Amino acid sequence: MIIRVPARSLCRRVLFYLVSITVAVFAIAGTARSDEEQAYILATATTGGTYYPVGVALATLTKVKLQPERNISLTAVTSAGSGENVRLLRENQAQFAIIQGLFGAWAWSGTGALADQEPATDLRSVSALWRNVEHFTVLSEYVADGTISDMAGMAGRRFAIGAHDSGAAGSGRTILAGLGMDPDAVLELVHLDYGASVDALLDGTIVGMNTPTGVPSPPVTRAAAALGDRIRVLDVTDAELAQVNARAGAELWSRHVIPAGTYPGQAAEIRTIAQPNFLAVRDDVDADAVYEITRTMYENLGFLQAIHPSTNDMNLDHALAGLPFPLHPGALRYYREQGLTVPPHLSAD
Repeated sequence: MIIRVPARSLCRRVLFYLVSITVAVFAIAGTARSDEEQAYILATATTGGTYYPVGVALATLTKVKLQPERNISLTAVTSAGSGENVRLLRENQAQFAIIQGLFGAWAWSGTGALADQEPATDLRSVSALWRNVEHFTVLSEYVADGTISDMAGMAGRRFAIGAHDSGAAGSGRTILAGLGMDPDAVLELVHLDYGASVDALLDGTIVGMNTPTGVPSPPVTRAAAALGDRIRVLDVTDAELAQVNARAGAELWSRHVIPAGTYPGQAAEIRTIAQPNFLAVRDDVDADAVYEITRTMYENLGFLQAIHPSTNDMNLDHALAGLPFPLHPGALRYYREQGLTVPPHLSAD
């Protein structure tokens, strides 16, 4: 049996279905826009130091706490370190990055190792993280008085300064220059990441390595376990510290004491120096996303501290210490909610 539907009725039904489908499509599109994923790249450094595991911890934290309900996430990627991270941020290949304080200061002013670049006024701070502790580890046979000035006695020897464009290489050169040394003229500098530096120290192709990290430093732990008292982490005297800061043009480094027993066979404390590392972000990243990432980080410090002990001294009291860029509005909002007094030079509004 054929049922005939009046043409006018059929047209109305077709029109109704078309309108319904259109409304549904726009509703879905509207939902997609409101729930649009905010997935960001976090640049760290090589896998042998502290930047990478802490970066992975931060990324994991966002994916557990923020991605399910707020669609905000970070993905940690390796890099050569601070120098490259500044470039990655400015080229928008990364939106967040962990950067050494010295490189942050250079980036903001367009000086030092970044003097060939325009000042990075498009970058902002999120938070201080942990202190980057200097570890100049050398073969004991080259140790005279046990301080970093002993580096001058290794003239012509191969020394691993850090990967190209890394914070390790930048800070290492600055420290040695602050002591009156021309690093390239005195030493045969080789650019190796932390893992390769330890390998080279163990096979005797270098006499020392520069590996600034949080404490304990994985490369130093590995080297000490293998070589014992055949290596020494050099001390830095108060006078040497003053010389280094004078070279940097700021009170960037401060005293840091590594307790005895931190590394295998370490019988005495190591009196070295440290500078801050911080989390940086592009200024065009969504303010609500930066707020949520900042809030989540400080509400879950125990998670980060379980990943790497260098983050044990992270807290709100230290959140603004040594930051070279003004705060991103999202981070600024969180700190003001927590009652922090934000210095004028860190206020981006």
